[in-house]
Amino acid sequence: MKMQGCDIVVFVTAPSREEAERIGGELVKARLAACINVIDGVKSFFWWEGRVDEAVESLLIVKSRLDLLEKLIGKIKEMHSYEVPEIIALPIIAGDVEYLRWLSESLRDRRDG
Repeated sequence: MKMQGCDIVVFVTAPSREEAERIGGELVKARLAACINVIDGVKSFFWWEGRVDEAVESLLIVKSRLDLLEKLIGKIKEMHSYEVPEIIALPIIAGDVEYLRWLSESLRDRRDG
């Protein structure tokens, strides 16, 4: 197991699978994410405009790096249909060495640009 302080997992919800896949594909193409999983059928309950609301959404699980988070958030907001999309980042504190190496290598081109 390898400790990795700069790798992150970002959760993003989207109103449909199509929107989630469009956002996910663009984030990977831009090398802002190494990998994205899309999970359909997430039932969400939340406060919005003074009342409890609910929705069935798709959840993107984004693997990236902390130094890319600002650009990643900007790109998501450009493409997202929600006024205030959920974008939250959690640190990856440890994991399989080979997977974390792959994650780092997948994002390598972004270190230079």
